[in-house]
Amino acid sequence: MNDSGPQITIILDRLRSAHNTGNIFRLAEAVGAKEIICCGYTPCPPHPKLAKTAMGTDLTVHSRSFPTAKEAILALREETPGIEILAVEPLANAVEAWEYPYHSPMAIVLGNEALGITEDALNLCDASVALPMLGAKASINVGNCAAAVLYIALSKLRKAVS
Repeated sequence: MNDSGPQITIILDRLRSAHNTGNIFRLAEAVGAKEIICCGYTPCPPHPKLAKTAMGTDLTVHSRSFPTAKEAILALREETPGIEILAVEPLANAVEAWEYPYHSPMAIVLGNEALGITEDALNLCDASVALPMLGAKASINVGNCAAAVLYIALSKLRKAVS
């Protein structure tokens, strides 16, 4: 993690795929994220399939786990006063990801591709951001979504500092 950069935490709520989780570890390392929090049944290091996709970042990106995303969010709020927690979820009131005014420290919550983020966790988020879904399927892979949102947030946070 780059200590001079924005503080970004990634909360993974019940991701099923170790490959998606490993991909998000690589993204976390690339953007200098502070940590990844694995919740529910999300694969967490050490895990052989996650390690294969993470390509060593599972050893360099700090991670921890919580039984639920709700518990993770409550712990983050206690540990980091003023942290902004954003759901990445296509809710009716979600702001398009590139329109949102991100702040550091921040956390993004990514949910299960089929089930989304748990209601308990959503209720604790400060806002939600989403990517527009213009196709018939209206769905992209959680790792691809994470990449888009993380780089949009990073770009905005870096511009705010300069």
